Amino acid sequence: MHKLSKSAVATLVSGLLLGASAHADVSITQGKTAIPDGEATHAQDITVKNEHVAFALAVESAPPWGVPRGTLVDLAAVKNGKIDLDRVAFADFIPNSWSAWPNDRKSIDIVEDSDEKAVIKVSRNFDKVDITTWYTLEAGSDSIGLKTVMSNQSEDDLELESGHTIWPDTGYQFAVPGLEGNEEAMADNALADRMVAYDRDWAFALHAPYFDRIKYNGRDMYLGHTLKAGETRTFDSKLQVVPNGDMAPIVKAEAERHGEATGTISGQLRADNGKVPADAIVMIEKDGHPYAWTLAKNGRYNMALPEGKYQVYGTATGHANSQPQSITVSADSEQTLDFTSLKSPATLALNVEEATSGVAKDARVTIIEGQAPPVEFLGKRTFFTDLLPAGHAELKLAPGEYKLGINAGAGFTAESQTLDVTLESGKTNQQVVKVPQVTFPNRNHWYGADLHHHGNVLEGVTPPEVVVRAQLATDLDLTFISDHDSTINHKVFADLSAKRGVPFIPSIEISPSWGHMNPFPIDNGTALTVDPGTDDVHTLIDAAHEMGAEVVPMNHPYNDYGYFTNIAKGAVPGGKTDRFDLMELNARVDNEPTLEKAHKLWDQGEAMYLTAGTDTHDAWNQLTGRIRMMANVDGELTPLAFAKALKAGHGYATQGPILYPQNIMFGETAKAGDKWDINVVAADGLKEVRLIGQGGEVLNTITINPEESTQRLELSLPIPADAEGWINLEVEDKDGSTAWTNPVWLQS
Repeated sequence: MHKLSKSAVATLVSGLLLGASAHADVSITQGKTAIPDGEATHAQDITVKNEHVAFALAVESAPPWGVPRGTLVDLAAVKNGKIDLDRVAFADFIPNSWSAWPNDRKSIDIVEDSDEKAVIKVSRNFDKVDITTWYTLEAGSDSIGLKTVMSNQSEDDLELESGHTIWPDTGYQFAVPGLEGNEEAMADNALADRMVAYDRDWAFALHAPYFDRIKYNGRDMYLGHTLKAGETRTFDSKLQVVPNGDMAPIVKAEAERHGEATGTISGQLRADNGKVPADAIVMIEKDGHPYAWTLAKNGRYNMALPEGKYQVYGTATGHANSQPQSITVSADSEQTLDFTSLKSPATLALNVEEATSGVAKDARVTIIEGQAPPVEFLGKRTFFTDLLPAGHAELKLAPGEYKLGINAGAGFTAESQTLDVTLESGKTNQQVVKVPQVTFPNRNHWYGADLHHHGNVLEGVTPPEVVVRAQLATDLDLTFISDHDSTINHKVFADLSAKRGVPFIPSIEISPSWGHMNPFPIDNGTALTVDPGTDDVHTLIDAAHEMGAEVVPMNHPYNDYGYFTNIAKGAVPGGKTDRFDLMELNARVDNEPTLEKAHKLWDQGEAMYLTAGTDTHDAWNQLTGRIRMMANVDGELTPLAFAKALKAGHGYATQGPILYPQNIMFGETAKAGDKWDINVVAADGLKEVRLIGQGGEVLNTITINPEESTQRLELSLPIPADAEGWINLEVEDKDGSTAWTNPVWLQS
């Protein structure tokens, strides 16, 4: 249930009038938001605006991922009186590590509406916990004040991870300084209490002084706490909006919050040809960690820093970094630091081909050693060969010495390669990399796909063409996309895949907060017609089949928003169902609980087979295809044939090893006492083969001498005469990468 108070309705009418007034510093309006590209489209949704910031609350529009209504779904800078594009999927208060479910009520009240200030109160529940958030925007401010009060109305003490979050749907993320590179981490080493989403023309900062840990690279800033029965806890934070990609205002606001004295650095930045390069910045490090940057507009910069010691250097797109300078900033100090000799860009023209045949190979190219841009709008650390012509890339890089990693099916069908190269300013270096292919699965009718991958919808940041290039680069045979609750990218994926003659599997990640699912293949471009935030599991599975799905897999079943996790909590609307077809092994979670569950289901004779995917949202910073599903398709390779093969159990999940069963196919039947002939290949060298039986018991282990560089084994495995129920294989390579097969069922 929900309500909009009578006073709020009256105030909204007032707000509509105020919003039309050119003299109002702060306005509140009701209806479809005026924020371009905004998701708040319902007649009851609310938009708040001043001269710097605009944000919208989804009173009745459906937020993403099944998040309860009443959350902030649109956020934009206001530039010279004009509202910029919405840049977020949502920003909200999370009561317990992602989950805001169960939720069944909300109310929204406008507490204050004046030229000077807007205050909106949103009250919701998280089961028996009352959650009230006040959104405050004042005239002249570039920040939204967020205050959330949790009140435990239950009779039980609750162990929670709670806090505010911001999930951008475009741009990049600058992690909490000191915690960079961590998907999740405690805040012990944090050098600041803010996370920043940004691009070259905007930046949003979540200032969260209460936090003691992060998740999702800092998008979620949580406090771990015990909320005792009857206890109340308050969380205060700020959402700051900057109209360009400059962090100087963010650092200044942070210092003011902390009451820290500051000093100023300023100066100029030029290339060695005397020109101001594109996207010139001055980068600040603290204790060896990226701390902040400021833009050098027209070659000049000025920035206030809190007292302390820093390392400072100048850089720009494609230019070599200047030499860093170590400085000490004291209260009210002023220092001039010039960076006027940045070396201009170089070019690497690269062709990748299979060593024996000379056929062009798609590849992923990564900077292992050498200058990598510290800020992502300056350039990437990872590149992909072109869609056409295949195997070719032309990269603009800073001059200098590099070691590059070349991944063309690395760890699966080939070994990883490296390239050492020196690049000079203004010159092009031509290089050819030959990759010996170790095995050719397609010759035996085996085909691979990464069955959980995102594009650039919501928090996904990878454009469709880059996703296709990334999937081809890791030697996958079908392309696949499963954006959250959206099929908007299907046509472009189909067109891009067709250019290379590669089958495209259309999917969608239906994303209620109690259990995600990836039905496939669905009809190309068909729209989701149900609401993952309110509809039950049976309705969502019905909708998946109405979209044309052959199979409905459950994604990451045991993470915070996995089906089995929430079944155990009693938090799945509609309760238990046996209508899921596949169960996912996911590259971003601990898969042991899923494997244990699979074994238990197989013990019961239930043919719940495996699927696998990386859940990649950013193909530049996450490795597409690092876990994949291989399926045996005898006839024409089509999305439907691939799905039917997996539904029949004719497949295996792998992080590397490639398997070729000779006489007994996964998903089929055999007899105890038979021999199972199977060939295994590991590009990175074999370590161990394990025959698993009922209850997850290891029935036989074949260990390869670690001194040997064995890539291939032809095995004839005896099935123990007393084995019952099922058997499967686990094959591990020397890097610890594993393949897990679907079961072979044993006849009694």
